[in-house]
Amino acid sequence: MEIGICTFADLSPDPKTGLIISAEQRMKNLLEEMVLADKVGLDIFGLGEHHRSDFIVSNPVVAMSAGAALTKNIRFTSAVTVLSSADPVRVFQEFSELDLVSGGRAELIVGRGSFIESFPLFGNNLDDYDDLFKEKLELLLKLRQDEKITWSGNFRPSINDRGVYPRPVQKSLPIWIGVGGTPTSVQRAGKLGLPLTIAIIGGYPEHFVPLVELYKNTAKANGHDELALCINSHGFVLEDSDEASKVYYPYYSAFMNKIGKERGWGPMGWDSFNQSKGPEGFLLVGNPEEVAAKIIKEYDLFGHQRFMMQISVGAMPHDKVLESIEVLGTKVAPLVRQELKRRKNKNS
Repeated sequence: MEIGICTFADLSPDPKTGLIISAEQRMKNLLEEMVLADKVGLDIFGLGEHHRSDFIVSNPVVAMSAGAALTKNIRFTSAVTVLSSADPVRVFQEFSELDLVSGGRAELIVGRGSFIESFPLFGNNLDDYDDLFKEKLELLLKLRQDEKITWSGNFRPSINDRGVYPRPVQKSLPIWIGVGGTPTSVQRAGKLGLPLTIAIIGGYPEHFVPLVELYKNTAKANGHDELALCINSHGFVLEDSDEASKVYYPYYSAFMNKIGKERGWGPMGWDSFNQSKGPEGFLLVGNPEEVAAKIIKEYDLFGHQRFMMQISVGAMPHDKVLESIEVLGTKVAPLVRQELKRRKNKNS
């Protein structure tokens, strides 16, 4: 299993002091996270796209290109690219350049976007939410396939026998679909034969099993086998379980309560936090053994090939984010891989 991290590069006020670090410092911190993730052997680093004051990254490719120049092995992916409000030609060009900078380590996860600020910003109508994504995904996949294309649609000027450059190092730039739980989006990924990323940031992981089965069944019905699946979850790991909870809770609950207020979710308190990080919950918080066991438990549910943990949520202190990244790479990932290898050898 590939194991990595993802972040939105939050720029939130510290719930204890009310202070906000500068955007410049947050970017420096972000690059340090990338370098450390590579150093400790993690496989993938995902970076989200947002267009609001509490996140610093509006174009993940810029920051990931900087990170790619400082790293050797880790792959970089958007998490996600809001394709509905983007120009697929520019998206393809940007990620091709990232692929060139990184020596073939670029990927992208495309989605419709759970935040909608980009739609009015770039002159898109929210009434076209799904149609925009469908059409632009079609164009993006065509760009990946053909160097010179002819194409027409409803939301972008036509392209008549034009070449799109540069081309990436990889023969086929990896394009994933990112979803939060919408069945139609899962079916779309299955029909197109695209790998799927599911973000589980609430509820119980077992409730997502029917969604994964829908994806796999749809893919099989359309002639696609062995598609990759990634599970994204919020989490935080330190050597001591109690310390992990005490460090993480004030920052995580402040962030979730802020977002929850925007979306009408109930408040998160200490009791609900503990329930969420319990054996059946979605939150992966604890010591290496506890977090590894939970990743394995999710693997038993979904059989996924990749797991990404979103560690730096809200105003998490940079030193603690780095500490958690190091523990994830040096302690948790080996435990998970050893267990999966043991199972494979036992069944062979």
